Amino acid sequence: MAKIAILGHGVVGSGVVEVLRTHEESIARRAKEDVGIKHILDLREFPGLPYSDVFTKDFDKILNDPEVGIVVEVMGGLEPAFSYVKACLENGKSVVTSNKELVAAKGAELLALAQEKNLNFLFEASVGGGIPIIRPISQCLAANEVTEIAGILNGTTNFILTKMIREHMAFEDALSMAQSLGYAERDPSADIEGADACRKICILASLAYGSHVYPEQVHTEGITKITLEDVAYAEAWGGVIKLIGEVKALENGRIHIQVAPMFVSRESQLSGVDDVFNGILVRGDATGDVVFYGRGAGKLPTASAVVADVIDCVKHMKARKYLYWEDAKPDYVEPYENAPQDFFVHIKGAGTSEEAFAQAEGVFGDIKRLIRKGEEEGEAGFTVNGLGQGEFEAKAAALEDKGLQLLGRIVISEY
Repeated sequence: MAKIAILGHGVVGSGVVEVLRTHEESIARRAKEDVGIKHILDLREFPGLPYSDVFTKDFDKILNDPEVGIVVEVMGGLEPAFSYVKACLENGKSVVTSNKELVAAKGAELLALAQEKNLNFLFEASVGGGIPIIRPISQCLAANEVTEIAGILNGTTNFILTKMIREHMAFEDALSMAQSLGYAERDPSADIEGADACRKICILASLAYGSHVYPEQVHTEGITKITLEDVAYAEAWGGVIKLIGEVKALENGRIHIQVAPMFVSRESQLSGVDDVFNGILVRGDATGDVVFYGRGAGKLPTASAVVADVIDCVKHMKARKYLYWEDAKPDYVEPYENAPQDFFVHIKGAGTSEEAFAQAEGVFGDIKRLIRKGEEEGEAGFTVNGLGQGEFEAKAAALEDKGLQLLGRIVISEY
């Protein structure tokens, strides 16, 4: 029997236990061996559970148990998760995790340690929850050069934007509904400010291109400034607004990577990904576009991906799976300011809308006007193509010098 330990008995940890116990026979059949839970680490008490006897508050009990060959880390956060995972690998135990913060920050170091010790460090559940994405990129699409990845990587923000689009619900009201339904944390800042999506696209970029990308290297915008007026302009343009994490390989050997709300065309496969669902588009030179869709979070979907990695670990106890990236060169990420992009721009002046647009045309040159339902006098929306962020900011300053107020700007997606 393969004996495992689980670090954490929260939403995901309890889900892992549930999946292992409920599907005991089928898991044993797929793993070619029975899989049993030897320890569960948690500081809380869980009396009355059928498996209450396996709980411990002592990590060293797990670390020093020679029968435990696989440790599942589902605690979340960077510490003590990193210290525990590193210690497990150093002590000859393979590790499975769903912890996106850990993988995004320490993936290169932990993968190098796993390689040194001939162990596995697997993290399928860290990006898409129940959506398989790590394994497809590393195995199924291995014959491709992955040129680009773009995805809706956060269910909370996607739910909020869906409510704003479908029901014209204000941002604050949509966030309150997400919290009441359990789709958002009490402190939703990591979601709505883009940090959660940033960690996930960093993991995918590191995996696809073999060099570690850290979240602090990535330009990140959230959805807190998105208004119903923006939603209406997106509709007039022919699309919707989605929070997109994207990365693409550049000809100079660098990558362009960002997280931002974007106009997405209704013709795009990502435009129909609504509510708490996630969608990840992988563009390969041989396959073209491949899209992975499903629930990106939740107790059982995430637990399912964790247990799949456990099964993989059991099957490869004496043979390491190749999953690896290394630290990148300092200039690996192209400065965000250098990347030319298309933008939607929202302005307001003291005169008529036509006058405001004419002034913007004088500054930006070739632009295309958008007219939304209920547009106010003096308000104008337009799209502009092929500007770097630095160039855009210079032109935005010129607008303000003319007495125009910049109400917002949103990237236009290529996907």
